[in-house]
Formats: sequence, C-alpha cells, structure tokens
Amino acid sequence: MYVLEKAPAKINLSLDVLFKRPDDYHEIEMVMTTIDLADRIELISQNKDCIKIESENRFVPSDERNLAYRAAKLLKDTYGITKGVKIIIEKNIPVAAGLAGGSSDAAATLRGLNRLWSLGLTTKQLADLGAKIGSDVSFCVYNTTALAQGRGEIITEIPAPPACWVVLAKPTQGVSTQSIYQQLSLNESKHPNTNGMIEAIKNNDYSTMCNLLGNVLEPVTVSLHQEVEQIKRQMENSGADAVLMSGSGPTVFALVRQESRARRIYNSLRGFCEEVYVVRMLGYQETLD
Repeated sequence: MYVLEKAPAKINLSLDVLFKRPDDYHEIEMVMTTIDLADRIELISQNKDCIKIESENRFVPSDERNLAYRAAKLLKDTYGITKGVKIIIEKNIPVAAGLAGGSSDAAATLRGLNRLWSLGLTTKQLADLGAKIGSDVSFCVYNTTALAQGRGEIITEIPAPPACWVVLAKPTQGVSTQSIYQQLSLNESKHPNTNGMIEAIKNNDYSTMCNLLGNVLEPVTVSLHQEVEQIKRQMENSGADAVLMSGSGPTVFALVRQESRARRIYNSLRGFCEEVYVVRMLGYQETLD
C-alpha cells in the first residue's frame, strides 16, 4: 500500500515578533499562505518495523535530522505503530530558503501516514503533533492560509488570498533562522499590521494586501546578506506590485497580477541568482490522489 501527498512551500505575507518568551522561543504573529511550488511525498508500507528515507537531492538527510523521518517516528511512538514505512521525497522546494520545505515534508508525512495507517486523527490532532517537530509544521499540516500565533502552533484559518503570480528568487547562501532571531532588536523593529493584512485578505483586496506586506526579520537578514536587498530592488525595478523576504530568508518573493510581468521579473533575475521560480498563489489545500 502507498499514498501520495503534496507538500507545498509557504510564504509569509506578514511576520511579526512580539517578545521573547520564558521558554526562549519568540512569541510571533504570522500570516502565511501556500504557493504552487511543492515537494512530492510518497509513503510506502514496509513489513519491517523501520523508517527509510529516499531522495535524489543530496541535501536531504536520511536519518533523524530529516523532519519527515521525525514525523513518522513521532506517530509510531505516540500510537504504538509497529509497521514500517519508506518515505520517498521528490524535492522541488529549495533547502534552507525560508519556504518551510522541511516542515511541509513533515506535515505531508503526518497527513499521509494518518491515511496509510488508518489512524483517524483530525487535522487539529495532526497539527498538535506537528508542533513537537518544528514551529512551521502545524501551519503546514493545515496546508491553507492562516494566522499562526504563539511560537507558530496556534493556527487560525482565513480565506485564500487574492489570486496572483509569485516570483521567487533564492540567493546562493543559506540563512540560519536561529542566528537571525538572535540578532533581532525588537525595540528598533518596524512591526507589520497583522490585523490589517487579515482584513485585506478577507476582503479580497489585492492592493491593500500588497501595501501591508511586512517582515520584522527582513532588516536583520538584509544587514547580513546584501544580495537580498539587491534582489528586492531588481524585482521592484522590473514591475513587481510588492516584494518581501519570506521567513528568516534568504528567499525573496514578488507579487504580480499579470503573467507577462511575472515572466519579465523572472528574466531580469536570471543574472542575479540561479534559483528563480514563477508560480501561482495557492492558499487552499490540494491533493495528489
């Protein structure tokens, strides 16, 4: 038996950090949505009690460092599952890019194993398990558009954003999320209007959504990686309606309504960085089978 799951990337339309918590995590408010750039997860039953990870991407670990592996182990340990599984990861989302690729793989593994092993768990139960794996996994379990609060595990779903094209550009150098948070000075930060962003999305107001894009981590990453600022300027000069860095970076995305303009931005970036994508905004759950 096997199941297939789509594991889409996420972008942050709004990312705010409110304060540092006693548990050393940060209290955050993020409006996130999915885009049509996705990994493909195939889960195949194994008679032997084991977890195997297979991927052609050399950056994908095959042991406990892999979040999909940890998701499968968490389900096995929590529910006493003695069956095994082979997890084949077709990697399309850039690694260490601020797009939650690993978290989405883990979430897809939770959803898929819930079906493969007939566990009957609700989305909320899967999201609660996901919170034990990583801060973005709970959102990725829902796989829609949502406000994420707490350290990312408190999820409130909202409607999908207005339809548009998304151009993504990832600089060659990866970014350590931990190091970005360590250098964040909340007293000097410009905080985005989270409630305004949610209202703009609910009202299907593309223009206001573009105007309210904001990421409190962006100035920190820009100060360490000038390439991020260069990509932003190139996108803006090529006609983007709005530009923002996703997560802790380094990937930058541009929003546009017209495909022709998206292609123009894409072409203008080919000299700046190797990893450039043109995709559609999703914001709702898709399945492969």
